[in-house]
Amino acid sequence: MNDLEAIYERGFQLRCEGRYAEAKMELGRILSEDPGHVNAKHQVALILGFEGDFDGSLLSLTHLASQNPTNLEVLYDLAMTQIMLGMSDEACSNFRRILAIDPDHKKAAQQIVYCP
Repeated sequence: MNDLEAIYERGFQLRCEGRYAEAKMELGRILSEDPGHVNAKHQVALILGFEGDFDGSLLSLTHLASQNPTNLEVLYDLAMTQIMLGMSDEACSNFRRILAIDPDHKKAAQQIVYCP
């Protein structure tokens, strides 16, 4: 595992533990060396939502999904954020996009049953 991967794993674990400020510091270290690190950007976008900045999280996830249209983890988290914010049409559209790419995506399949 290289240094950036180790830092990412630390940042991810800190996020999972709810230690958001520390997680953002670790993820920021990655982004300062590799500004295009999709996974670090993804985790920062999630942290924004966990901290209550739903607009910032939605904007970040939307931008990241548009830059990485086949990244199903990002697209799924965007859809789940949209559901949480009452944007069900957009979320359902994204669940459909996920299932078009991966018909066996279990999480999207579980959510699509709530879509009209």
